Amino acid sequence: MKKLSIIIPVYNEEKTIIQILDKVWDVDLSTGKEIIIVNDGSKDNSEGIIKKYLAKKKETKKITFKFISKENGGKGSAIKAGIDRARGDFLIMQDADSEYNPQEIKNLIEEIRKGKNKVIYGSRILGDNPYQYFTYYLGNRFLSFLTSVLYGQKITDMETCYKLIPTNIAKSLYLRAKGFDMEPEITAKILKKGYKIKEIPISYNPRSKEEGKKINWKDGLKAVYVLLYWRFKGI
Repeated sequence: MKKLSIIIPVYNEEKTIIQILDKVWDVDLSTGKEIIIVNDGSKDNSEGIIKKYLAKKKETKKITFKFISKENGGKGSAIKAGIDRARGDFLIMQDADSEYNPQEIKNLIEEIRKGKNKVIYGSRILGDNPYQYFTYYLGNRFLSFLTSVLYGQKITDMETCYKLIPTNIAKSLYLRAKGFDMEPEITAKILKKGYKIKEIPISYNPRSKEEGKKINWKDGLKAVYVLLYWRFKGI
């Protein structure tokens, strides 16, 4: 791997965006990294904060960045915008809050270097992490079980943010989802294309609804529909 593209979708994350950008910037990769920040029409001061942050940073041979500002369309639309601009050999998504630890991206890359798998997921379930809401835990477990049954490969954490994917494969998925249903669509299409997914444990620091958690039960219903749809739909 020569370069990793890290896609950071942002929507109203003014309280945490600087912290996460610092953490991503400080991840010491032997590969180069391309940080792609996609502001999905934030209504707070996220965009101004990001612009000021980037104005103070200097690109190097190992660290480059791109900033995309777009109208609000949902997390999936932001991820698609990032994938379109990605130029790394592999890409990974990074939420703009503090739930995931960017240092653990190195563990996923190390798994890629073993050469046995092309797609690596960081599983919060394998990491034996706490959940802020038990209903979220049950919902994720159900969706992961449904994924396993429908697509013939055991998956413990389909909804994880940390999906390390070759960029050419990600671009070939032609994602349609605009919201959180992007997660099941990515997994469904990867498995339908015949790629195996290797999961490794990661840590997880869940945030509350008061802290800005946006996913809800309606997104769970959409995920069920997407999993069923792509199981029987050609890609």
